[in-house]
Amino acid sequence: MTSVLSISNASMRFGDKTLWQDLSLEVQPNEFIAVIGANGSGKSTLLKAILGQEQLTSGSMQLLGKPVHRGCRHVGYIPQHRTATESTPMRARDMLRMGYDFHRFGLPWPSRKAKARVEHILGCVDGFALADKPVGELSGGELQRLRVGQAVIGEPDLILADEPLSALDLAQQKIVAELIDQERREHGAAVIFVTHDVNPILSMVDRVLYLANGQFRIGKPDEVLTSEVLSELYGTPVDVLRNQGRIVVVGTHDNHEHHDHEVWN
Repeated sequence: MTSVLSISNASMRFGDKTLWQDLSLEVQPNEFIAVIGANGSGKSTLLKAILGQEQLTSGSMQLLGKPVHRGCRHVGYIPQHRTATESTPMRARDMLRMGYDFHRFGLPWPSRKAKARVEHILGCVDGFALADKPVGELSGGELQRLRVGQAVIGEPDLILADEPLSALDLAQQKIVAELIDQERREHGAAVIFVTHDVNPILSMVDRVLYLANGQFRIGKPDEVLTSEVLSELYGTPVDVLRNQGRIVVVGTHDNHEHHDHEVWN
């Protein structure tokens, strides 16, 4: 099976700071990988490198056997949640159409195929009631659902999600996570999902990539999210607890306080 994404001996440094080094990873179709780590560990930078927006210090990345580059139509990107400007005149359906036309040159032309695809994605994200609303009037959860739709409308081979659940309530987190997972299952897309809390997606995750102190560990959640592995990565005692199906990581590192309800960020 051909890998969707192949990362070989990749390192990323800014000045004297090494975010991660000697990272090698093969991402397969239909695979769901969660990327976890402390603030500043290079989670979002990894996505930017895959998007061709940041250049590796060393090593290489290939997408479907070719070097990564900006604007690749095989990649769908879901950014961190942020509100839209209230004065934005764009409608929800226009936002989805932009995702469909993003990789096409010139102005979008009326297209039966494009219209049908927009209507299909509106249905997938429960967006028919939002279709003609200005995006500036949408709630955080509604807007994030549309961003998922915008990312997947072109049926990408790889979906990159940068903390798409942040600032959403539990109900909206569940909806957005399930939308991403649905696209993976229906179209065989691989997913790389950056998050500070693995619990909302734990049942979907095949492997975890944990970044810390310029190092990394990758494996199944039960292999990586252990007291022994995280204590070794951080160089300080870290306790990993499991409570009613949730993973709780407790410890201190640098100036980060622990979270007693989520994987420690």
